[in-house]
Amino acid sequence: MSNSHNQKQNLTLHFQVKDFSAWRQSYSNDEKGRAAVGITNSLVFRSADNPNDVVIIQDVADEPKARTWLGSEAVKAAMLASGVIGAPSMRFAA
Repeated sequence: MSNSHNQKQNLTLHFQVKDFSAWRQSYSNDEKGRAAVGITNSLVFRSADNPNDVVIIQDVADEPKARTWLGSEAVKAAMLASGVIGAPSMRFAA
């Protein structure tokens, strides 16, 4: 059966940043925040054509909890402060 609560999900985020190294430092500093809502094993990629074009693939233990956290004002403010441009595209898959 699909969509079981024990099934691990995968989350892909894609967005642009103003400055990759500044964003990366901010992102790395919030590993505990992500882990607290079940977002782990993050892999960060950059486009070969544009180093400020970022894709993150990560495991998600609890999709509703992750969605709530990602949509929170605190996370939106942190993304803005770290140089994320616009809203990231977000895709959950199992």
